[in-house]
Amino acid sequence: MTGSLLEVIALDVRDAVAAEEGGADRLEIVADMMSDGLTPAVETVAAISRECALPQMVMLRGEASFLAAPESLENLRRDAKALAEAGAAGFVFGFLDAEGKVDLAATEAMIHAVAPLPWTFHRAVDHAADLQAAWRAVRLLPNLATVLTSGSSGGVGDGLPVLKTRCEAGDGPLIMAGGGLRPAHVASLLEYGVRAFHVGSAVRVSWSGPVDAQRVRRWRSLIDG
Repeated sequence: MTGSLLEVIALDVRDAVAAEEGGADRLEIVADMMSDGLTPAVETVAAISRECALPQMVMLRGEASFLAAPESLENLRRDAKALAEAGAAGFVFGFLDAEGKVDLAATEAMIHAVAPLPWTFHRAVDHAADLQAAWRAVRLLPNLATVLTSGSSGGVGDGLPVLKTRCEAGDGPLIMAGGGLRPAHVASLLEYGVRAFHVGSAVRVSWSGPVDAQRVRRWRSLIDG
């Protein structure tokens, strides 16, 4: 891998192959971006494994919220086992409770379910009632590979000062910048010490169209600076 990690959202095999061709390091596999990404089908992960060598970080999210009901968690645990067998290299999840705090019980249950595979805490952390408290809770969780964060519910443009503060506190290696990430943000993020970047809509014309390898290549060049 190059100095900075580039993760691309893929919905299917065609996306995955284009992301690999463009120079991505890793994929985030999701379904239903109209719901901001839900758990994909086992068949999708298996098909991508056959055609693409990139590691797949697979979304575990059953519905378009950050809450985790007990029955939903049980379903996600079953999904995780099947997805790991299909080729998942790691998982993406994270939960908030009804008060907007990080749901540590639910998150730790899923960490245990996916162990020993690494995982990413997704942008639920940017939608917590208290962003600072949520970050403190998440950063200490076991087997955590990265935290997908923009520093703000409004996206990276709004969250740059928060991301800078986190990097100054030594948390740069945990941060994967994503959520409204634009080329204009990259120089500042690299200067702060961010070394992982996550793109989805920025490498395609629309969510109904495929990943464009040439757009991925431009991001690759940009973050390699």
